[in-house]
Amino acid sequence: MENLDHNNESGSNPKRTRIEVDVANLPTDPDQIRRHYLQNKPCQPVDHDFPQSQFGKTKRQFNPVWFKDYPSWLEYSITKDAAYCLFCYLLRPDIGDQGGGDSFVTEGFRNWKKKEKLQNHVGDHNSAHNIAQRKLDCICFLQRQGLAFRGHDESKDSNNQGNFLELLRFLANHNEEIDKAVLENAPEYHQMTSPDIQKEIANVAAVETINAIIKDIGDSLFAIIVDESHDMSTKEQMAIALRYVDKLGHVNERFLGITHVNNTSAVTLKSAIEEVFNKHSLSISRLRGQGYDGASNMRGELNGLKTLILKDNPSAYYVHCFAHQLQLTLVAIAKNHIQIATFFNLVAKVFNIVGASCKRHDILHEKRNAEVIEALKNNDISTGRGLNQEMSLKRPGDTRWSSHYGALVNIIHMFSSVIDVIETIIEDGLDSDQRAEANILIGLLQTFEFVFDLHLMKGVLGISNELSQALQRKDQDIVNAMKLVDISKQRLQVMRDDGWNSLLEEVSAFCEKNNIDVPDMDDFYQPRPRRKAQNMKNSHHYQVELFYTVIDMQLQKLNSRFENSELLLCVACLNPDNLFSAFNKEKLIRLAQFYPSDFSTVQVSFLDNQLETYIHDMRSSEEFSALKGIGQLAEKMVEMKKNVSYSLVYSLVTLALILPVTTATVERAFLAMNIIKN
Repeated sequence: MENLDHNNESGSNPKRTRIEVDVANLPTDPDQIRRHYLQNKPCQPVDHDFPQSQFGKTKRQFNPVWFKDYPSWLEYSITKDAAYCLFCYLLRPDIGDQGGGDSFVTEGFRNWKKKEKLQNHVGDHNSAHNIAQRKLDCICFLQRQGLAFRGHDESKDSNNQGNFLELLRFLANHNEEIDKAVLENAPEYHQMTSPDIQKEIANVAAVETINAIIKDIGDSLFAIIVDESHDMSTKEQMAIALRYVDKLGHVNERFLGITHVNNTSAVTLKSAIEEVFNKHSLSISRLRGQGYDGASNMRGELNGLKTLILKDNPSAYYVHCFAHQLQLTLVAIAKNHIQIATFFNLVAKVFNIVGASCKRHDILHEKRNAEVIEALKNNDISTGRGLNQEMSLKRPGDTRWSSHYGALVNIIHMFSSVIDVIETIIEDGLDSDQRAEANILIGLLQTFEFVFDLHLMKGVLGISNELSQALQRKDQDIVNAMKLVDISKQRLQVMRDDGWNSLLEEVSAFCEKNNIDVPDMDDFYQPRPRRKAQNMKNSHHYQVELFYTVIDMQLQKLNSRFENSELLLCVACLNPDNLFSAFNKEKLIRLAQFYPSDFSTVQVSFLDNQLETYIHDMRSSEEFSALKGIGQLAEKMVEMKKNVSYSLVYSLVTLALILPVTTATVERAFLAMNIIKN
């Protein structure tokens, strides 16, 4: 008996191996046979000299091009000069000879003049062939996910235990780095519960993932990103991620793990980091950056950690998380401007009262849907893919101000529906206190002041939201982040200089649509509640005390929070934008002096000359003329082998890329941990 040669997956060798099989000792488990065939893929000897057969007056032969047409299932037997279907051979249901199914399973297909028979064999959606393929897809999915084949039964006698063991064997056979002890102790798995086995599989996958990360880092320099949180059992957890540049010049941020710490003192945190580093053969001497969440409740402890690491390695420069600095600028406005603070308290009450029950949510959606339908009938809004999607009032996070932006946008779009829900509460509330609260709230919402604050903060938060989203990209670099901050400052300044009239028009149109009185800007301002008269016109209050003041506060906080250090100013000179217009040789030499471990005095002298040649080459090369950011610069230098020609300059580029921008990666890890534990 001959077996199709599945040990040669590509089928490129015309010399096929003949395998003699002892029929008396064939495996008794058909699943073992199926597993072997699946792992080795279809036998497709593309370079074989296919023999010709006589068909009437014409000689024909198997066409290897058919392998490209049907790469996943078409097989060819050299001995039998016949084609077969791998899917149907393994799992074809017994539903008759649909599309010549039997010929592709038993005697083989040899009618070379009728290629259409191949497509006929595939058939429609419910053909025997496609049913078999779907079964195999399900099996592969379950194996990859480590899921049970037969429901939730994971008892000792269940076949599902065997499936987990087979998955472990499969992993071990295909990756030598997996801990062999898993298989050596395989019998013990019969005494384990399903969660135990799944945990072991997850641990094996985690070990392999971390090994791949450490291998990818190699001898490269890297930065560390750290954040802390406590889990549901109130245990303090520290998440660690590494940022580095790989051999292709790509910036990577990779989550390394979460480790438990007994307390949050700086000494304990540093000790935990050293333990993780020792475990994975990493050295603090290779550290070139630190990134922490300076807005957390551990700010003092993390500042202490920063200092301890800098004592061991002065080149491990600290960068305050850009995203959290941005959050703090917005918090300052919300806390320090009394009217804006009052506005956000009012917004919180809207979410509390409208979202207090499922019934109110349903009423809100019904009102909103009716409003959209009516607007569509009147051609007030456009139709199209992605437009007029269902909205909801999702409570904004306490510190995630990007969620506040989304909340304000939704209030604007659902304003009339929100008012309808509150009116319903006034009429049908459970008690007098609830109805009274709703009555006060609706009176405050239907005022020009609330609408003005709503649109003003939507504009300010909109600019900050785009910056926040851009800062949290894993491949974001420090130079581009600084540029994005400058762009946000410019947009705020443009809004201050030229945005008053358009904002006033937008607010007035909104008030007119929702039957809200618009005050005359030349009248005197009447505050609520009435305070001592200040003889101030409405125009002065809304334009000066609100519009200008809020934007100025934001600009001032952005300037103070993102004040660039000498290090960052030097790093900015690497920016390739506009044909390297930011290039400054003296500052780049100064940048090298920030890293004495990487640039000796002699190398700094060499760098002086290398920079001259480098900038002439870059500005005269078409390949480097349209680059945006030092991330693209690093990748292009590797692609064009310039990282070898200008090795010292490339070292500066990688050091700049290593500096962390935000702590978003470790925060995502904590979010994932909460999902898993829940």
